[in-house]
Parts: sequence; C-alpha cells; structure tokens
Amino acid sequence: MKRFFLVILAMILIGSSPAWADAPVAEADEQPEAGIVPRYLLMDNRGRAVTDQDFPGRFQLISFGYTFCPDICPTTLAEMALVMNKLGKLSEKLQPLFVTVDPERDKPDVLRRYTAFFHPRIIGLSGSPELVRRVADHFKVRYQKHWEPGAAKDKYSVDHSAGMYLLGPDGRFLAKFAYATPPTEVAERIRLLMEARLSSSDDGQN
Repeated sequence: MKRFFLVILAMILIGSSPAWADAPVAEADEQPEAGIVPRYLLMDNRGRAVTDQDFPGRFQLISFGYTFCPDICPTTLAEMALVMNKLGKLSEKLQPLFVTVDPERDKPDVLRRYTAFFHPRIIGLSGSPELVRRVADHFKVRYQKHWEPGAAKDKYSVDHSAGMYLLGPDGRFLAKFAYATPPTEVAERIRLLMEARLSSSDDGQN
C-alpha cells in the first residue's frame, strides 16, 4: 500500500513538475556515451532468460534501480509510463525495462508487482549479484549498499546512478536521458528516432 501512494505522489509531481520547472532542460546525448556496452543477460519477472537481442524491431528504454527506493525509482518509472502514454500507437515499438540493482531482495514476484503499479508493459529484470554487476558495469551504472548505524543486515538503501538508456531496434546504444528530463521531451526524442527509422525503411523499399 505504501508503494501505491508513492506511485500516486510521483505522478502528481511529474504532472506539476515543480522541482525542475525552472531548471535547464537536460537533453539526450547526441553521441553514444563513451564506454557503454549495450549488452545484458538477465532473468525477467517470470524467471525467463532475457537478453538485449530478445526485442527485435523494438527500441528499448532501460532504467536501473530497486523496489525499496523511496523516490528516484518511483519517479523514473512513473516518467517511463508517461513516455509510453505520450507515444500512443508508437509505444508498441518501445519496450520499457527496469533492471534491479538489489537482486537479493527484488525477487521475480516482487519485481512483477512493483512494475505493474506503473505500466503493464514494463518488464523487471534481475539475476545473480554477479550478473547484475556485470550489466551495470556495461552501462556505466554505479551502485552501492548503504546501512544506517545499527541497522539490520537486510535494512539498507542502495545509492545508484539514475536516468534512462535508449537502445535502438538493432540493439545499439542511442542516448541517455538524465534523471528528471521531462517525459514530454523523452517521448519526442524517441518519436523522432522512430519516425526517422520508418522513413529510412520506406526509402529503402522504393
């Protein structure tokens, strides 16, 4: 129930955008960020193996986080849901993904319930701590557990990189959207990339 209210709060904040209304707009990187390797092998929230090659013909929008995250992750996933809604029919060509950086606590059923709060198309991905660390390293995502003094072993937060990563239909890394980039801008950038791909496909057939 607590997570449900976090979702509602995140949607309200995104709708009014008070935190970043006057801030400079963060744009997607025009050139691929140096060193990012857009490859992963993880398990989805139903226990099936998933790789970056399992969504042929679709763009992929990926975020990293964890279900116990108090603010950044609910906000990011709410933004991801808004991007899907703003794309309309084009959203069929976009697969949203949420990679947990807390695989010890974020079991498949936990991820399934969590992502369903935001959008039915979002797939949660997990794996062994070693696999998750490898994927995070590929995407240059940093994360580390943090305990308050005297906290129990399983009562920790995870400091982690924020933002969303966009892969193209061929699996290539296209852009990174900084945390709090307005969903309207993210959706428009993705729309332009999709339309450019459709246009080039039409030209190739003529």
